[in-house]
Amino acid sequence: MRTPLSWLAGRYSLGARSVRLAALGSVVASIAIIVTGGIVRVTGSGLGCTDWPMCTGETLAPTAEMGVHGAIEFGNRLLTGALCAVVGWVIITARLQERPMPAVLRGGWAQFWIVVLNAVVGGVTVWMRLSPYIVAAHFLAATLLLTAAVYTWHAAYADADADADGTAGGVGDEGDRPGAPGPLAPWSAARLRSLSAALVAVTALLVFVGTLATGSGPHAGDSSDVARMPFNWTAVTVVHGVLAGAVLVLAGVLLSALPRDGFGAARRKAAAFLAVLLGQGVVGLVQSLTALPSLVVMLHLLGSALVWTGVLQVHFTLKRAALSGPSDPQGGAPLPRARGAAATPA
Repeated sequence: MRTPLSWLAGRYSLGARSVRLAALGSVVASIAIIVTGGIVRVTGSGLGCTDWPMCTGETLAPTAEMGVHGAIEFGNRLLTGALCAVVGWVIITARLQERPMPAVLRGGWAQFWIVVLNAVVGGVTVWMRLSPYIVAAHFLAATLLLTAAVYTWHAAYADADADADGTAGGVGDEGDRPGAPGPLAPWSAARLRSLSAALVAVTALLVFVGTLATGSGPHAGDSSDVARMPFNWTAVTVVHGVLAGAVLVLAGVLLSALPRDGFGAARRKAAAFLAVLLGQGVVGLVQSLTALPSLVVMLHLLGSALVWTGVLQVHFTLKRAALSGPSDPQGGAPLPRARGAAATPA
């Protein structure tokens, strides 16, 4: 059965650069939706629009009487429309490639359905008058969208690189294929995979506990009396800090375990992740010691999105490097892999 996209693909084609830019745009838009959601919360604009999908029971857009809170909340809703357009462009550019990009298409469609999910959860958040549990679910749904966007961004580079020379690369690593004398030993590859998976898991737990700290804290999202989670904010914050320390240690161990030959991209991304994590820790400490000022809270929210993006980048890059095997120093095909290894799409 022919679809409009298949008809269009038979007549037009786009270069790999177009799908890479579109995928990067979806990552930026996903981070923006997280940050603007935080702006809604810390400015007390969560009920700036009192209904959903309409802003009020009678109007789609906020009225002048609703003031700045209505404008902020409605602006966040409009950004969802822009996000839909960006995700649609990812799907279109992936479909119009001369060579198929199945991983990018899967990622694009996953983003589309997660956007739909996030919009529904956002509506429930308004209907439930900013229940802290639904607000937490709304943030986690946005983080899930960011996960799909980062996966798609990585796949856009990996698919194009595989088409170009039969190997798989990482985001931004075209032509950077340092060599190695031979494949990794099975035990070494298994150790790296375990460290990477543990790093992602503990970082995910760190993000989750962060939603509990938010739900227990003073920024309820509205100036009226909004219920908070019945947890001790100080205790939750301490647990959050301990988890951040665990992530820092795991990242350091992973960086030290990565071979210098053949894993240059993974090492650079692990180092960048450590730098972002340290910056996020400083921001988190400042906000805890200064009674959670709104601006610092928003910076911490941006940092959480960048931390999650960073850990996924490390994981996907390491996974592909381990599966592809070390490459020839002159940029040729990969050297022989360890027995049982295979190059498969992420």
